Amino acid sequence: MSARVITGVEGLKSNVGQHLGYSEYLEITQERVQQFAEATGDFQWIHIDVERAKSGPFGGPIAHGYLTLSLGPMLYPTVVRIDGFSMGVNYGANKIRFPSPVPVGSRVRLGVKLLEVEEIANGVQMTMEFTFECEGSSKPSCVAEIIFRSYI
Repeated sequence: MSARVITGVEGLKSNVGQHLGYSEYLEITQERVQQFAEATGDFQWIHIDVERAKSGPFGGPIAHGYLTLSLGPMLYPTVVRIDGFSMGVNYGANKIRFPSPVPVGSRVRLGVKLLEVEEIANGVQMTMEFTFECEGSSKPSCVAEIIFRSYI
């Protein structure tokens, strides 16, 4: 699957309110969860103690919510590519929610919707809705409004 290409300010403005597409699914492995725990210092048993997690509320280990969110920079470029700017930066986030868990061994994908585009000095500020879906789940795993700035 190739990324959707949007070019320039006018291209962005013409796509406000549009769902821009989905990434491929990515399997969440115990190794990835462990690496995230080591990177963040979050060693809660529900994530890293496989045996204990089997008797926990989810029947097995689950990914950290912030691990799911942190997949955005990896998956987003496979969904959409914004051309016509010299550079872009992450500017922040508005609402972030984790409505359902991501069990280790499951697969997640990212859906992207362009919510808003506003012109700023030398560029644009975009608000995107990132929806992470766990394959087979009726509820999303993470929904976040992510803000980017792209400069001409």
